[in-house]
Amino acid sequence: MKKLRIGIVGVGSIARVAHICSYNGMEDVEIVAVSDIVPEKMNYDQIPATAKKYADYREMLEKESLDAVDICTPNDLHSEIAVYALEHGKHVFCEKPDAISFEERKRMSAAQQKSGKVLMVMRNNRHTAGSLYLKKCVDAGEFGEIYAGRCGWIRRRGIPGKGGWFTTKSRSGGGPLIDLGVHMLDLAIYLMGNPKAVAVSGSTYCKFAEADDISDSEHSSFGEKKEDGIFDVEDLATGFIRFENGASLQVEFSWASNIEEESRFVELRGTKGGCTWKDEQVKVFNEKNGALVDVVPKLGPANGHRDNLRHFVNVVLYGEAADFDNAQGENMVKILEAIYRSAKEGKEVKL
Repeated sequence: MKKLRIGIVGVGSIARVAHICSYNGMEDVEIVAVSDIVPEKMNYDQIPATAKKYADYREMLEKESLDAVDICTPNDLHSEIAVYALEHGKHVFCEKPDAISFEERKRMSAAQQKSGKVLMVMRNNRHTAGSLYLKKCVDAGEFGEIYAGRCGWIRRRGIPGKGGWFTTKSRSGGGPLIDLGVHMLDLAIYLMGNPKAVAVSGSTYCKFAEADDISDSEHSSFGEKKEDGIFDVEDLATGFIRFENGASLQVEFSWASNIEEESRFVELRGTKGGCTWKDEQVKVFNEKNGALVDVVPKLGPANGHRDNLRHFVNVVLYGEAADFDNAQGENMVKILEAIYRSAKEGKEVKL
């Protein structure tokens, strides 16, 4: 059996809870090497004993015979490592966000096109059972024209790694908008048919930087806290996106705000029907035989992270058609960048 020989760069939280365990469960994947600037992290007991360990990912690429590189580092390193790996003839899978600026995302696209290798970025929410069901509904035309929607990931208290790289703009690129926004924005736009954004309005707020470090979210365990560290990003972002086909999308993302409870959601409205995706549970709203009907499908379990990584392996090894491309990645980073710019300038930004 041919195996995908992969090297993982960054073996912190997301690598441990999503990537390493997923690859370990795949017979056609071998974790050949890992790299992290903190040597102790590479002692993680789920890393195969045969995997070589490197402090410098460049040395790993030079010394190991790898097919692909999986990037699980802080956001500011995503584009740098991706471009380097592509230039050295490796397929690349990267954690979200694609990059912290549109210019860096374009560098990734250019490197991918020149190399001819596969470049994919984590879009795990496309691969949940509910998302797959809704995509089939969309493709079958059951919603008609999807013309409006709203999406968000809002937390009551759940700031990750307060004072560390998550809350340091030069490393993360921003707060919950770039951290959480990628997830629900991507799912909404994906289900809407990947329309191109043409205008964005946004507002950002930072109200909890000095607040007590309370958490009611399991997700806030990501990142490493740093006492007296930096907090120069937003803790709440709202926005409105208009697309070239006339559709629109309202967005809201927060690490901390005085709401009842944490929630992830996508709500779409079409001419024939609509839907909600809330915390991976879905409902469809339409009419049948002269009555309004709510449909709640019974769906089996799914692991979005694992299945997204499985999709990447299938694309590389078996030629499966990729559900993600550079245009989608660029559109995402352009939207994020524009919302931040709109918030700073206090006006709509045309794309």
